[in-house]
This record gives sequence, structure tokens and C-alpha cells, in this order.
Amino acid sequence: MDYLDLGPFSRMSGTVRLPGSKSISNRVLLLAALAEGDTTITNLLDSDDTRVMIAALEKLGVKLKRDGDVCVVTGTRGAFTARTADLFLGNAGTAVRPLTAALAVNGGNYRVHGVPRMHERPIGDLVDGLRQIGAVIEYEENDGYPPLRIRPAQITVDAPIRVRGDVSSQFLTALLMTLPLVRSESGVTVVEVDGELISKPYIDITIKLMARFGITVERAGWHRFTIPAGVRYQSPGTIMVEGDASSASYFLAAGVLGGGPLRVEGVGRASIQGDIGFADALIRMGANVLMGDDWIEVRGVGRDDGKLEPIDMDFNLIPDAAMTIAVAALFADGATTLRNIASWRVKETDRLAAMATELRKVGAKVTEGEDYLVVVPPAKLTPNAAIDTYDDHRMAMCFSLVSLGGVPVRINDPQCVAKTFPDYFERFIALAQP
Repeated sequence: MDYLDLGPFSRMSGTVRLPGSKSISNRVLLLAALAEGDTTITNLLDSDDTRVMIAALEKLGVKLKRDGDVCVVTGTRGAFTARTADLFLGNAGTAVRPLTAALAVNGGNYRVHGVPRMHERPIGDLVDGLRQIGAVIEYEENDGYPPLRIRPAQITVDAPIRVRGDVSSQFLTALLMTLPLVRSESGVTVVEVDGELISKPYIDITIKLMARFGITVERAGWHRFTIPAGVRYQSPGTIMVEGDASSASYFLAAGVLGGGPLRVEGVGRASIQGDIGFADALIRMGANVLMGDDWIEVRGVGRDDGKLEPIDMDFNLIPDAAMTIAVAALFADGATTLRNIASWRVKETDRLAAMATELRKVGAKVTEGEDYLVVVPPAKLTPNAAIDTYDDHRMAMCFSLVSLGGVPVRINDPQCVAKTFPDYFERFIALAQP
């Protein structure tokens, strides 16, 4: 399908059960693969990103049995059996970064590569961190970016490892997940973060999942992390993947704009994902929001005119869900400012530039800065805008919300949502009313 025409829709209501979280799914797959024992993973996301992770683990000698959203992983007790592998990881940052770290200490010859956009996404800060403990990693093309060649190396931990925190939290996640496998004379390994750590809730996810597999990470603020060294992950037996909180944002915003009531199931108060903070942003914009331990429900907005309140907010903690706010800003009564979102520029596309370009197509006035975006909504949305999605699943899902503004919208390359939510548009349309 080259494009999908949506709307106009006047109402959005019903209930949607979220697919498993991408961030949790790929972390759990790797932890289960490195653990001792069999792990049964339930509600595992079935998407492009999880498929490339599963395919890579199988190439590395990990035994997996999948049946629907259940996957049984037989752990390798900390060492992949395959000592040579060529691994294609698409555009999955949640696979490329942690696997690079795990392979760097595994003592084999590996090639890690992906789609062209992945070769434009930085990995140099992670590689620099791994080289500090003796890892041998070579860049095939451009310094600081995949493709990578990983060679056998003598890994030694004799000082704190330093890593930048202001480009991607996935670099720190990759180190934290791998370092328990590495011996240290002191019995622990210390990681120190240079600069401001972005996307802190994603590090919290990593630490909590490591604890489920028996490894406790101690942190001093967000700048120093202490990890036990030379130990094995232990299977928790069974672990369930939460619903994807980032994916929840599209339905929650749709329920607000379409009047609701609309309930998403699979995330709520008890979630370990920071992106449930999206609900707080909606509340600041005037949305009516209810929340239970594993569900969130929205019922339109409090204003009689149905408009959202404009906000000026720092989105450093929830950069993915912030994209949904950028499109919801089209329905606000004034200018909305999204701050501290520089990480958008190194995602599946340069999301700051892409978002500014596409918002202008529907009539918004947009100011794009290095790390911020200001969106001034138009008096009336431009009908039949053709939205380019840049092979970025979140661009496609965000702009589906335009169809609730009294105009039809065309989404180009809608199948790009397969990265995290293959049946997103079917579910969206099922909740919509003309």
C-alpha cells in the first residue's frame, strides 16, 4: 500500500488492548538469551524490530520457540555459542546498541549492520565506552556509525567506564545490560555518565528488568551506576511484557480529540514505562483522564469549545510520546512549545525537521530550533494533505490524528508502522466514527 486516506472522523471511542512494548520486548529477549535457564515471555511484541532481534539471537545460537505472543527462550548462561555471525538489524536501535555491547565481550568475530538510516544513527559513544575495557570494534564506513566489525578481545575492567548521556540513553542501557558478564577484580563495575542523561525513564526500565533477572544495579543520581561483575543472569521463569506506552499515546490523544470515552488497556499506574507521563501532558492540555493500575481512559476535554490548552513543556523524559503532543498541538488554542527534544534528530529520521515539514502541510506555523519546536495551529486545517512518513512508524501514527480535525488526510507509506505496531491503522479505524 503506497498510501492510506483517513477521515474525516467526528468521534473516537471504544477500548483497545495495546501490543507489547518494543523497548521491553527487545530488552527481555536479550536478557533471557544471556540468562541461565528457560524464560517464557508472554505478550511479546510481534513487529519488525522484535523479529530482527529474534533472528539475530537465533544466528548466535540461542534456542527460541515462539507461538503467537508467547516465546520460550533457552538461555546461554552468558555466552553466545556462535563465534562468527553477520547480523542485519534493520533500523532497530533497541537491538543494535545492546547487541553490540554483548557481542563485544563474547570473544567472536561479528558484523553488525542495518538499513541505510541505521548507518546514519550514532553509536560512537557506546563504542568508545566499550573500547575503554579493551573491546576491539572497527567502523566499516564512517567513524561513529554502523556498520561495525567486532573482533575477539581481552576484556579488562580496571577503572570506571565513562559514557556520554546526552545523545541516546541506549548507550548506557547497552553497557548496563552487558557489564554483569564481565569480570572485575573489585567484583563490581562502575559506569559514569558525562553530561545530562536524556530519556531517564528508559534507563529505569533497564534497571528494573535486570532486577527481574537477578542483577541489582545501584545508582547515585543519574551520573554513577554500580553493577556486580562476573555474575550470571537468572531466568525469572515467566515474564510478561507490558503494553507499549508510546503506542498508547496515539489512542489517548485520539480519544481526547474525538470525545471518547476511549480506554487503553495494558498500561497504567503500575507501568514501569516513563511514557505513561504522556497522560500528564494531556491533563495539562485540559484533557479528562482516568487511570487504573493497567488501564488509562480519556473522555474529551474540559473546555466547552473542545479545544486543548497550549502548553510550554520540557519533554526530555518522554521524547517518543512528545511527537504525539506536537500533532495534538494543532487542536490547541494558541502556540505549544516542546523543549529539550534534541534526541529527535538521531531517531528513525530527523524527527524535528520531519515534524516541522509535515505540520506546515496541514496549515500550522512552525518554528524549529536545535532542540525545540513551537507549533501555532491554523484557524482551519488544510484538507487532503499528503503526509510523508520518512520510513518512521511514529510519524505515520502521529499524523493519523489529523483525521479528527474535520478534514481528510493521506498517510504515505503507512506500512512503516510494522516497526512497532503492524495493525495500528486497522485498530484506529475500528474505533473511529464518521
